[in-house]
Amino acid sequence: MNMKTLPIALLGLGCLASSQGLAAPNPDVVLQARVVHTVTGQDISPGEVRFSDGLITAIGTTVDHSGAQVVALTNQHLYPGLIALDTGLGLAEISGVRATLDLTEVGDYTPEVESWLAANPDSELIPVARANGIVCFEPVPQGGTVSGLSGLISVEGWTTEQRAIKKAMALHIFWPSMDLSPPSSQPGAPAQPPPRSLEDQARDRRTKIRELDDFFEEARAYAKARTAAASGGTSPPALIPAWEAMIPVVTGEVPVMIHANELRQIQTAVVWARERKMKIIIAGGRDAGLVADLLGTNRIPVIFEHVFTQPQKDTLAYDFLFRTPELLRKAGTICALSIGADSFNAALTRNLPYAAAQCAAFGCPREEALRMITLNPAEIAGVANHLGSLSTGKDATVFSADGDILDARTNVKRMWIRGAEVTLSDRQTRLYDRYRNRPKTAQAK
Repeated sequence: MNMKTLPIALLGLGCLASSQGLAAPNPDVVLQARVVHTVTGQDISPGEVRFSDGLITAIGTTVDHSGAQVVALTNQHLYPGLIALDTGLGLAEISGVRATLDLTEVGDYTPEVESWLAANPDSELIPVARANGIVCFEPVPQGGTVSGLSGLISVEGWTTEQRAIKKAMALHIFWPSMDLSPPSSQPGAPAQPPPRSLEDQARDRRTKIRELDDFFEEARAYAKARTAAASGGTSPPALIPAWEAMIPVVTGEVPVMIHANELRQIQTAVVWARERKMKIIIAGGRDAGLVADLLGTNRIPVIFEHVFTQPQKDTLAYDFLFRTPELLRKAGTICALSIGADSFNAALTRNLPYAAAQCAAFGCPREEALRMITLNPAEIAGVANHLGSLSTGKDATVFSADGDILDARTNVKRMWIRGAEVTLSDRQTRLYDRYRNRPKTAQAK
């Protein structure tokens, strides 16, 4: 529909909506809970949280009730909203149906792609994730080497633009494979094309890294030309969308998220970033536990998506990946948990709390495991000043549950985003209600 034909009343409603497309919140609300999990401090039991105009104004055992609506969350736990980074949510619906997938773009270098604009606000998977405590997520663009920019998106709102919490959160690089495949020497093997030599494979790896370096050098040259033109020294270069998207990256305003899983990928990515004084985040990180000290020394955050992956080396203990987030934490690395960014895992984003629960079961302190799905991802995303924990001045983006959120038996009961209560219904609950009340057929005589 053309914007000029929209009824005036609808435009008025749009002006009244909040920045995330929500209805105006109740100005003053007090939530009373059995336990308030602040994340940054001790749990408060019993506890109360007061918020006004979408922001937390008081938190403690008791707070001032005057002029506020009091909501008794009987026997419930109150948590800050969970944050899912490194996901395919919003870009993939049904992994086996190509028409529902919008994860990849054509081309090896497409930094101008903006995932928060491509994400589908009407995805049926978003309400499912919301119903398990997830309040915002990062859809990751994929395809090629430099796949584009990601943003942080709320699970509630009318349009993707309204839902966007932080645009240009990170530039995504999918690091070239570091594997070398030696020629097969098995007798009786079927005839195959002659294998490429190890030297050729190593040369290809070096070529890909050199191409990546050249890409960044050209982006820096473009940024310098734009700066010089702005000061009046030279004529401005022609506007090129790809280089425009790279300006905040090469100036250090936007970090680089490098997707790397294998040990040598992680090592070379760290060395590459250190030599170029570039701020990076490692996503994937399957073998990160093997180089935890390297990552900790260089203060490189990790978004770990392999809690439930089987170890790839037979020399590793069965629980190595369960324990990797704790190894990273002890080494001084900020670690956030993810379910994964491929199309299949988009539907499993709702299981984020259970990845934290698995880590807690294998040595990670429970409060630290909770931090890996709340405050740590908020810090990595650069939104820790208003999301990820419960304290005065932060967004009233919270949910209540009938037990410990790291327990699979727990159910999320209610949720508020910036002080406005949102529904927890989704396609699954609607179908359950529909068929639970279906007419009973008479038994055959």
